[in-house]
Amino acid sequence: AADTVPAGTFPSFMAEGTLLCRRGEYEKALTCFNNALKLRAGDKRCLVARSKCYLKLGDTENSLKDAEASLQDDKTFSKGLYQKAETLYTMGDFEFALVFYHRGYRLRPELQEFKLGIEKSQEAIVNCIGSPSSVKLENKEDLCFISRQAESKKANQKVQIKLTKDQKWTRKQEPVRNPKTERQLLGELYADKVYLEKLLKDKDLMESSTKQGIKIADLVLSGITYLDRRSEFWQQQKPIYARVRERKLRQQKWIRDKKQKPAEVGRYIVKSMEDIDMLLAGDCPEESCKKAERVLKRIQGWSEDEVPNKNELIGNLHSCIGNAQLEMGQVEAALQSHKMDLEFARQNNLPDAVSRALDNIGRVYARIGKFQQAIDTWEEKIPMAKSSLEKTWLFHEIGRCYLELNKAEAAQNYGQKSLQSADEGGDVEWQLHATVLVAQAQVKLNDYQSAIMNFEKALEKAKLIHNEAAQKAIIIVNDVTKSFVKELEERERTVHAPTDDDFVSEKAKEDIFEKDREREESERSTESQEDEKQKDDARNRKDEDGNNKERGNAQENKENESEGEEKRREGETGAEEPE
Repeated sequence: AADTVPAGTFPSFMAEGTLLCRRGEYEKALTCFNNALKLRAGDKRCLVARSKCYLKLGDTENSLKDAEASLQDDKTFSKGLYQKAETLYTMGDFEFALVFYHRGYRLRPELQEFKLGIEKSQEAIVNCIGSPSSVKLENKEDLCFISRQAESKKANQKVQIKLTKDQKWTRKQEPVRNPKTERQLLGELYADKVYLEKLLKDKDLMESSTKQGIKIADLVLSGITYLDRRSEFWQQQKPIYARVRERKLRQQKWIRDKKQKPAEVGRYIVKSMEDIDMLLAGDCPEESCKKAERVLKRIQGWSEDEVPNKNELIGNLHSCIGNAQLEMGQVEAALQSHKMDLEFARQNNLPDAVSRALDNIGRVYARIGKFQQAIDTWEEKIPMAKSSLEKTWLFHEIGRCYLELNKAEAAQNYGQKSLQSADEGGDVEWQLHATVLVAQAQVKLNDYQSAIMNFEKALEKAKLIHNEAAQKAIIIVNDVTKSFVKELEERERTVHAPTDDDFVSEKAKEDIFEKDREREESERSTESQEDEKQKDDARNRKDEDGNNKERGNAQENKENESEGEEKRREGETGAEEPE
């Protein structure tokens, strides 16, 4: 079962493992890198990534194996050299770590991490054995070099777990270290060690086991052993006396002379910037902002001879202050800080700083709902984007702003650009985000079928990276979209119910149309004939009325003539009677 090929691709496993590493989920990341190596055995970048995971989990042995394996085919692989040096340093093998830091620095002198590695290794060696002038080396024929790794293994073998006759768990005691010294070495972990040592005194607890069958005593003692090893490592790296002396010297030097050597200035700046980033990442924006303001004030008091990249650092600190202010909700102050960063970057012709400032200004505008300003700012940054991942994020955010402005077509275009860049970079998580953006834009464009297809693709991406929250959200949205489309289709069928004509062939439709036309013409002809008949009847009635009138007049004249004739006769008769 261990040799079976996992379902997935090499880039997807690499992307998922890298993401999990950033989140601190090293066990899950380790599984992803293991699967990636099954698909592409011996890939040097994947070996380095897995080595980092092992180192974070405290497994220095496997970390060293992977680092060395990454150098097997290419001895000049800088990431492999650096990872091997880091592993050796963590193991307390400062001398060998220094060797590999030097090798990497000779190959890649522009990389700052090799230079810092050389400095910290040299400092750790001096803290352990003193300055080179105080050490005498004798030339003996049987002289051999034993790494501190081997010495630490022998020392660790002295810590043994044994069960006494009274069934009490104890451990062989090493020389007791001063509690004050141990507290300084362990810091916050000192309380954990005290708690574990108290547990050892609980007889019943030590004799019990976990559900997996692991004895509680083994777990407690392994925790104490680990803390002992850490305290030994930190003691070698920087002994207490060295820390106290260094603190006193630093205070005296700052009081006596504000001017510092370039190396000290560089270390101070690097350490301060790391602290600022850690405070912000650790959800302490207020402390991060205060420290950045203190460092900014101090750097402003130095000359350009002491700090050659002074203006670049000032802009960077304004950026850090702006990020912290944004996290604290001080939006206007954050916008001003990022604008100052942009101003310093343009004055000093720093393209990377300009890109960073535009990025942050766009974020602030998007946070306060000024989406058009955010779009304008980010579109100015597009030509400056270097990596596929940077373009992916940038296109996605611009598309999201267009979606907020109800400009769905522009949102869809930028979503597709983001998806293309994510495919080029092999980043599955950003492929998921871009696909969801495209689907949402298509919903607003009423292209429901395409939206459903893209939601289903996004669901597959979410399953691939085991993002359960995204899976649930996509399923809900997709179901709502499908239900809406189904309701529209049913409503359309109801309004436009199919008739018999919908199932008739084109020829039959033409015949029916021709018959309808003939029927209409026949009806029009019939109507015209009826109209003509009505007109003829009207004319006949008019003529008959005229004839009737003439006949009536003739009758009336005849009657009048007959009456006149009768009167004339009566007159003649009356005239004859008197005679």
